[in-house]
Amino acid sequence: MPFSGWGSVARMAGAHVRESGPTDEPGENLWRRIVPRTALGLAVLLFFMAVSAAFSGAALFAYYRFELDDTRERVAQLEGEIADDLEFAEQAIDQRTNEATAEIDALLQELEQFAASGQTVDELLETVGPSVFLVSSIDEAGQPSVGTAFVLFSDSERSFLLTSFTTVRAATVDPGPGVEVRQGGNVLDVQLTAWDPARDLALFVAEDAPNLPAIEVADPSSVGPGDRVFAVSGLGSERGALVQGVVSDVSATAIQHDAPIGPQFQGGPLLNRSGELVGIGSRTFAPLGFVPDMVFFGIPVREACVELVQCPGELD
Repeated sequence: MPFSGWGSVARMAGAHVRESGPTDEPGENLWRRIVPRTALGLAVLLFFMAVSAAFSGAALFAYYRFELDDTRERVAQLEGEIADDLEFAEQAIDQRTNEATAEIDALLQELEQFAASGQTVDELLETVGPSVFLVSSIDEAGQPSVGTAFVLFSDSERSFLLTSFTTVRAATVDPGPGVEVRQGGNVLDVQLTAWDPARDLALFVAEDAPNLPAIEVADPSSVGPGDRVFAVSGLGSERGALVQGVVSDVSATAIQHDAPIGPQFQGGPLLNRSGELVGIGSRTFAPLGFVPDMVFFGIPVREACVELVQCPGELD
């Protein structure tokens, strides 16, 4: 019996070929797998795409929020640093301003020490004018001899005045010339009671003129090198005259200065800037044994209290 199986196999193979058809392209097959063929599949795809987009947006928002917060923190930190630097700069400026102001004030004080204004001169003369008198006499050769006297202290019975021995030297010898003590048009009746040639000092006592105004005496330690001093004369158109100079040295027995002491200034008061008495002006007092050019030596007030008169307790 002939074998009929080959025909059946052939028919089966042809049928299989016809059912499979030609092979699809790889890209087309992938696209068909991705793209849904039904509305439900498309909805599912859109849902996952929306979720993906939302997740991506949230991630981006979180990133930019982080960057924003970090930027704000850095800006705040920078502002704090700038504020600290600004505060430090302001403090430094204030400190430097205060230092500069102090330096300027110190310079101005130094300038004031070296230059008295017209107002200062007028105030000093107004203060000490009532205590200052012009002294006039003649010397051994019969020539005019002038100087200044001032009230050292007074009480209810009499007043005590200091002057220069040089001015009244001829009057210390008996017989001697008369001495006139004048303040403007008023002549003061005085007696020459004591003198100290070595210190160029002489003492008048005015018995008929009690309670004359005295010049306030300064603390001896208040005058030192570089200080401004003022010499006063009883000879002047208004209340006397005044010259000024600078102290170059101070000792227990002398005040060295360069205020020009003319004949009319000898014996007059030597004042500090406050108008207080620090010494007595002299042209001839020479504690070093010689008279240097353009430099004078004032006698400390307490030297008079030691040698000429017993001064009140506040002057001792």
